[in-house]
Amino acid sequence: MKHTHLGRTGLSVSRLCLGTMNFGPLTDEPTAFSIMDRALDAGINFFDTANVYGGAGGTESIIGRWFAQGGGRRERTVIATKVFGRMGDWPNESRLSALNIKRACEASLKRLQTDYIDLYQMHHIDREAPWDEVWEAMEALRYQGKILYVGSSNFGGWHIAQAQEAARARKFLGLVSEQCLYNLAVRDVEREVLPAAEHYGLGLIPWSPLAGGALGGAAKKEREGKRRLEGRAGELVTRLRSQFEAYEDFCDELGAPPGTVALAWLLTRPAVAAPIIGPRTVEQFEGALAAVDLELDEKALSRLDEIFPGFKTSPEDFAW
Repeated sequence: MKHTHLGRTGLSVSRLCLGTMNFGPLTDEPTAFSIMDRALDAGINFFDTANVYGGAGGTESIIGRWFAQGGGRRERTVIATKVFGRMGDWPNESRLSALNIKRACEASLKRLQTDYIDLYQMHHIDREAPWDEVWEAMEALRYQGKILYVGSSNFGGWHIAQAQEAARARKFLGLVSEQCLYNLAVRDVEREVLPAAEHYGLGLIPWSPLAGGALGGAAKKEREGKRRLEGRAGELVTRLRSQFEAYEDFCDELGAPPGTVALAWLLTRPAVAAPIIGPRTVEQFEGALAAVDLELDEKALSRLDEIFPGFKTSPEDFAW
C-alpha cells in the first residue's frame, strides 16, 4: 500500500481510505472485524466513519469493539469521524453549535473506546453557526487532546475559504481535509472545491468514488440481468448510458475492471489523498486494492476525459 500526507499536514495516510458506513446496516460485526483486520494487513491505516452511521452511533460502536481487542489496532489506525447529523430529538443534538460539538465528540470517543480522534470532520456546513464559535469549540477539543485534526465534508469552495480565513485570524491550523462527492462521472468539485483545497492545502477524501456502483460495470451487469439499478446510480446510468457503455468498453481494452479504473483515475487527481472505499464483503475489499498499483498513462487519462468530460476552474468554466 502506498501512503501520502493528508493535505499540508505531516500525517501519513494510505492512498485508500476504508469507509465503514455499511458496518451494521449491511455488514454484520464479524465480517466488519474481518474487513478491518484485512485493511491493516494490506497497509490501509485510514478509516472513515460518522456518528450517524449505523443508526445513532452503531458503526462507531462496532469500531470501538474492534479497537478493544487490542493487538495495536487503535495505534495503527488513523480514525476519522464526523459531527453534524441528528443524534436525537432534543435541541442541540445536531449541527455545529459549541454545545453539540463538545457533546458529540465525547459521545464518539466513548463509542469508539479511544481517548482521541485523529480527524474530526464537520459532516456539513452549518450556516447558522458563526465560525468563531465553531473554531473555539474545535480549539478546546484539540487543546484537551480529544482531537488532533479538523476536516470538512460536503463544503463548497466558498465555505472552505470562510473557514480557513476565520481560522487564520485565530492562528489556528483550521481544516486539513475536505470529504466530497467526486468520481469520474460526477466532477462538479473541479470548479471551485478542488481549487480551494489546493490553495489552502486540504487533502481531498472523495466519497462515492464508484458513483454508488455505477462505475463498477453497472451498465453491463444490468444488460446481463445481474443487477437492477436503483436510486442515484440508476438515474446516473440511465441519463449517461452511452458514456457508461463507452467507459466499460474502454476498461475492457485496458484489461482492468471498471471499478479499479475509476479508483485509479481518482488517485491521479490534484489534491486527492485517499478515495473512500466502502466494501460490504472481504471480496469487495480485495477488488479495490488493485487500484493503487494500476498506472494510467496520459493516453488513457485523455480517453477517460473524452468519455466523462470534467470542468475548468471557475469562472473560466462558465465565463470568458
